[in-house]
Amino acid sequence: MTLPDATWTPRREWRRRADRLRGDSRVLVQLCLAATLAWVVATAVFDHRQPFFAPIAAVISVTSAMGRRRRVVVELTVGVAVGVLVGELLLGVIGRGYWQLALVVVLAAIVATVLDVGRVAVIQACTSAILLVTVTPVGGSVETVALNRFLDALIGGALGLLAAAALAADPVRRLRHDVSGVLSELADLLASSATALRWGDPGVAWTALQQARALEAPLLELTDTAASSRELSRISPQRWRQRAHVALYAGSLRYVDHAVRDARVLTRRLHTMLRRGERDGIAAAPALDELARAVRIFADDLAEQDRFDEVREVLLGVARTATGALHPGGSLGLTVVVAQTRALAADLLYATGTTADELDDLLLGENDEPPEPGT
Repeated sequence: MTLPDATWTPRREWRRRADRLRGDSRVLVQLCLAATLAWVVATAVFDHRQPFFAPIAAVISVTSAMGRRRRVVVELTVGVAVGVLVGELLLGVIGRGYWQLALVVVLAAIVATVLDVGRVAVIQACTSAILLVTVTPVGGSVETVALNRFLDALIGGALGLLAAAALAADPVRRLRHDVSGVLSELADLLASSATALRWGDPGVAWTALQQARALEAPLLELTDTAASSRELSRISPQRWRQRAHVALYAGSLRYVDHAVRDARVLTRRLHTMLRRGERDGIAAAPALDELARAVRIFADDLAEQDRFDEVREVLLGVARTATGALHPGGSLGLTVVVAQTRALAADLLYATGTTADELDDLLLGENDEPPEPGT
């Protein structure tokens, strides 16, 4: 995870934009291919005279939110149908003009909203109505024009999906990059927490707390990344073999999120106890060091689709070491740090596929309850 340059310069800005252009080059090719093919198919195959909805639908399909393309195509075609239906039926009676435009747009939006077919459908219904009012009408009956434009939307949306599937990026690469970035930050802040305990330094603990808080945005982005990767692995035949790896990553994200939340609670308590001069938390420092090592092993195992045998052993050791740090007369801060360390280790164990019953058998005594995911 890289931070933006502290000092803005034209050279750095140009480099940033050039990097973004290179990163988006695949999408640009998809846009060009989908829009062109949509026009060609609509005109050459279906003999539509003004198939402007086809390339528009193709562009919307390609540029729609990653992970939602198939639903967007459905919303797109429904929106076109609503806009065309309302527009064509009304314009045949009231004609074209500024007040007709206002009326048709409002009615199309109302119909799409009442049908509850999605935001894209509402936007496309209004767009369709606007085009019907402002574009020179083609010959043919209202029914023929409506059917042609509905087919154009289907053609464009389908070809947009096809372009995305034919030129699909590696669905695992970005997922691996983003998940590894979050886990690397998590491991670093845990190591910093151990250092803060050894040194009794609330400043180091404060830095670790800020690292934990800063992970909220990357975690939200991971949701979109996972949705995009799942979609690509399903719609692209050349990526089908990666579905299991994508599913492994996606299935772990819930528990990674829980682990980061545990880390926030842990670092906040750690900073508070050190600021108040409580120093008995040093006993938990070895467990945090081992936990940081376990997070890095877990990241490697995810990338390699490993069996998680080593990381499970390390995490079980972390939980036992943390429990051993408790002693009679220990502070409340130490108790909380130990509890959060154990909870974080449990969340990562759940991420490896360990069940609560298995964790109970491996780790806990007869009278204990296994930590629930996210606690």
